[in-house]
Amino acid sequence: MKKASIVLCFALATSIFGFIGSVRGQEITSPNSRLAVIWSSSDPEVAHRVCFMYTDNAKKQKWFDEVTLIVWGPSARLLAGDKDLQAEIKGMINDGVKVQACLACADSYGVTDQLRKLGIEVKYMGKPLTDLIKGGWKILTF
Repeated sequence: MKKASIVLCFALATSIFGFIGSVRGQEITSPNSRLAVIWSSSDPEVAHRVCFMYTDNAKKQKWFDEVTLIVWGPSARLLAGDKDLQAEIKGMINDGVKVQACLACADSYGVTDQLRKLGIEVKYMGKPLTDLIKGGWKILTF
């Protein structure tokens, strides 16, 4: 019993000091940390200055292990008509961000084919988003 207590205390201390060390270095990560960013704004400034900047850095700086950007609603139409945003999306995909778009939204704006040509996975997103939420993903919306 005594040996088990010592092993448990050692494991707990290792975990605590490992966490404290990572806080000091400003690198706070946990195994399987996952972020889903829902981009629904039709404002290009929100995309350029906030949403894309944070989403891409969350992946490149390894703030999260997995990062998914979900194009939802009016952002689909904006993306289909904006070459600068398209270039940024391609860069994020190259950086390892998974990019998906809502098929119902894309169809309603008539932009499904344009989004697919960018390398975006276009599918119905209600159930997948529900699964992310129930699966413990962090959700951020712009």
